[in-house]
Amino acid sequence: MKSNITTLLFDLDGTLIDTNELIIATYLHTLEKYYPNKYKREDVLPFMGPTLHEAFSTVDPDRVEEMILEYRTYNLANHDLLVKEFPSVLETIGTLKEKGYKLGVVTTKRHDTSLKGLRLMKLEEYFDVVVALDHVTKVKPDPEPILKALEQLNSQPEETIMVGDNFHDILAGKNAGTKTAGVAWTIKGRDYLAKYEPDYMLENMADLLTILGE
Repeated sequence: MKSNITTLLFDLDGTLIDTNELIIATYLHTLEKYYPNKYKREDVLPFMGPTLHEAFSTVDPDRVEEMILEYRTYNLANHDLLVKEFPSVLETIGTLKEKGYKLGVVTTKRHDTSLKGLRLMKLEEYFDVVVALDHVTKVKPDPEPILKALEQLNSQPEETIMVGDNFHDILAGKNAGTKTAGVAWTIKGRDYLAKYEPDYMLENMADLLTILGE
């Protein structure tokens, strides 16, 4: 049976595109520069999801801007080398667009870097709107970015699913009144995400088609 959903919003990193290794490598590079031999891979996993400002504020509130600059320089230089695709994302997004769904990206990344990732993975043409860090005053889990995307798409929360790999995405969707879908390929682990009780858990992006009754 076809659902009443008309609109799908997606987080970017870790949901639509596999930037996990890029982000981890960038955090480790930046922290190694300022705090040699102090941080390991598992130490930076909690930084996945929050904004750079939030993440680096927990490390050293006095050097946040400096560290963000170092992070962004390394990240952009290594972006195309380390970003990969997740299975079935491109095909599924293409199918959704073809079937007339309204599609948007809601991310805590800056707009320019977001477009770089979408272009690299050949996804940009499918999205009607990208709400990024520089478009909002409050980030997920605040509902502002989602509500902004819905306004631009002329959609209502009750006809929308927010899809993401982190608790910020699920809580932002709940706060905005949308349905929510977690992705089992989250680097934090499926069980971690399940604790936030998304309406759906996707094992594969193509599961969306089943949920939507396509």
